[in-house]
Amino acid sequence: MVSLKPGGIYNKAQLQKELETLATCGMFEKVDLEGKTNADGTIGVTISFTESTWQSAEKFRCINVGLMPQSKPIEMDADMTDKEKLEYYRSLEKDYKRRIERAKPCLLPVPVHREIMQMLRDQGKVSARLLQKIRDRVQKWYFDEGYACAQVVNFGNLNTKEVVCEVVEGDITQVNIQFLDKLGNVVEGSTKVAVVKREMPRQLRPGQVFNIEAGKQALRNINGLGLFSNIEVNPRPDEKNEGGIIVEIKLKELEQKTAEVSTEWSIVPGRGGRPTLASLQPGGTVTFEHRNINGLNRSINGSVTTSNFLNPQVFLVISIGSRIKKWPLFPYLDNLAQDDLAFKLEYVHPYLDGVYNPRNRTLRVSCFNSRKLSPVFTGGPGVDEVPPIWVDRAGMKTNITENFTRQSKFTYGLVMEEITTRNESSHICPTGQRVLPNGGISADGPPTTLSGTGIDQMAFLQANITRDNTKFLNGAIVGSRNVFQVDQGLGIGSKFPFFNRHQLTLTRFLQLREVEEGAGKPPPPVLVLHGHFGGCVGDLPSYDAFTLGGPYSVRGYNMGEIGAARNILELAAELRVPVKGTHVYAFAEHGNDLGSSKDVKGNPTEVYRRLGHGSSYGVGAKLGLVRAEYAVDHNSGTGAFFFRFGERF
Repeated sequence: MVSLKPGGIYNKAQLQKELETLATCGMFEKVDLEGKTNADGTIGVTISFTESTWQSAEKFRCINVGLMPQSKPIEMDADMTDKEKLEYYRSLEKDYKRRIERAKPCLLPVPVHREIMQMLRDQGKVSARLLQKIRDRVQKWYFDEGYACAQVVNFGNLNTKEVVCEVVEGDITQVNIQFLDKLGNVVEGSTKVAVVKREMPRQLRPGQVFNIEAGKQALRNINGLGLFSNIEVNPRPDEKNEGGIIVEIKLKELEQKTAEVSTEWSIVPGRGGRPTLASLQPGGTVTFEHRNINGLNRSINGSVTTSNFLNPQVFLVISIGSRIKKWPLFPYLDNLAQDDLAFKLEYVHPYLDGVYNPRNRTLRVSCFNSRKLSPVFTGGPGVDEVPPIWVDRAGMKTNITENFTRQSKFTYGLVMEEITTRNESSHICPTGQRVLPNGGISADGPPTTLSGTGIDQMAFLQANITRDNTKFLNGAIVGSRNVFQVDQGLGIGSKFPFFNRHQLTLTRFLQLREVEEGAGKPPPPVLVLHGHFGGCVGDLPSYDAFTLGGPYSVRGYNMGEIGAARNILELAAELRVPVKGTHVYAFAEHGNDLGSSKDVKGNPTEVYRRLGHGSSYGVGAKLGLVRAEYAVDHNSGTGAFFFRFGERF
C-alpha cells in the first residue's frame, strides 16, 4: 500500500499526500511518518502504524455493487448530542442494510466462500491485514476466471458478526458496434448490425458481467463470418453509470467484390519439337466472389480452372441411343461435360429463417463441373500400371445446413448430376482398361458407368448429420466426433437408379493424462480410436463404390489399392505423444470389403488383382502442417515413407 520507493525523490507535498492516503484508507487507526537525515544527505523515512481491528466475524457475504448509486452520508455535526449521534449511527446502519438488500449476489463460487470463512475462523479478530488477504483472494479468483474489470471496492458491516465484501464486477451497460474505414474513421457500414449481434455470445450482452473469454469468443465468431479484415473487442468504463462497462466492437469491412487470377505456364513442343512463343499455354484458375449482398452475408462465388486460357475446351455431350454426339460449347453452362475446363458457381444464403430468428439455417445452391481420378480402377500389389479412369461430374446441388453448434450440424438437399468417365486422352471410356503383356491396352475391363455408355445421369437426395464436441486442449484435440451420411437415389436418370448409400464414422480422441489447461502448458498424450462403415443397397455404379487404401483410409497403400466394394469396414488406432511443441505417433489400421467386392459390377477388385482386405502399421511425426510417416504394408510386408498435408482424423 506504500507507494514510496527507496532511492526515489519526493517533496514535502508528496510525503504529506502519502500520509493522508494511508490514514484515510480505513485499515489503520493511527499512522505516523518520521523522516531522519542520513550522513550522506539522504533521508530515511520510517512509517509506523497501529492496525485497525474489529470483533470476530461468523459470516461472510460478497455482493456486487456495480451500477448502484454510491451513498452520500450526511456529515455529522460536531455539536450533536449523544442521542443525536446514536440516531445518526442507526440511520447509517439502516441505509447500509437497504444497500445490501438491493445489491446483486456476486459470482464468487461456494468453495471460495468456504475458504474465506476458514480464514476468518483461523484469524479470530478481523484485522486490516486479514481484509487485505481476503481482498487479494477474491480478486485473484475474478482475474483467473477472466473477469478483468472486477475489483473489490469496500468492506462493510465490520462492527457486526458478518463481513460484507463489496465488489464492482464490471456489468455491461452497452454494446456499441462501429464500422471503420481504412484510416480508422467511423463510417456507416454495409453489414447489417443484426448480423454481427447474432455472433455475440450471451455473456457479452447488456446485463451480463464482462469476461475476457466471452470477448475472445465474440472475436472468433465474428471473424468466422469472413466479412472483416480487422476486428477489435474493447471494454471501457461507462462514464454515465459508475461501475458499468461499455463494450466497443470495431470492424473494418473487406471489399465486397474480389477477383483473383493464378496462372501456370506450360510449354508444349512446336514444329520440330522446339517450343515457340505461340506454344506457350497459360493455364490456371480464375476465382471471383461477391460477398455480403444486401449486408446480410449472402454471397456468390465461383472459380474456373483450365490448362489453356487461350483455348479452353468444353463440349456439349448428348447421348442418342448408343451414339454419342459432341459439339464445342463455350461459354454456355447447361448440359456440360468437361474436357479441359472445370468450374464451380455457388450462391450462399444464410439466415434462411430471418436474421432475427435464432434458428441458424443456410441455403446453398451450386452448379459444378469437376474431374477426379477414380481410385476404383487401380491395380493391386505387383500389377503393372493400370490406365487411369477420370470421372467428370457436371450438375447442380441444392442443400440446407442447420447449425446446432459451431461444429455440429445437419445438412440435407438434392443433387442432380451427369457423370462421364474418360481415359487419359479425355475420350469417353465405358469400360475399364488393362495393359496387355505386349504393351497394348485392352478395353475389356469392368463397366465404368451404370448405363454402360460411359455417361450416367442421376438425381438423389443427400443428408449428413455431424455431432462434434472436440476441442483443443493445449494444442491437442480431445473429445468425440460422429458423422452419418446417406444418399438416397430417386430412380431418376440412366437405368432409373434406385439405391441407398450410407456411411457412419465414429472417432474418439481419448485424453490419457490430466494436464493443467493454459497457454504454454504441455498437451496430454491422446489415443485416437476410429471406425468407418460404408454400405450400399440397390443400384451402384462403379465410380461410387467404396474404396480401401490411401492416406485417409488405410495408410501405407495407394488410393484404392486394397479394393472397391459395396460394403466396407475400416478400423484404426493412433497413439499421439507430445514432444517439444509437436507430437509423434504410432498407428495401426485395417480395411475390409466384408466379402462385397464381387457384388460391384464387373468386380474391379478381382480384375485388377486386389485382395479386398489389408492392414498397416507405422510411426510418424507432425511437422507443422505436414505429416511425415513411415508405414508398413502388411499385405506385401514392405514399408515406405510418406509426406502428407492435413490430419488423418
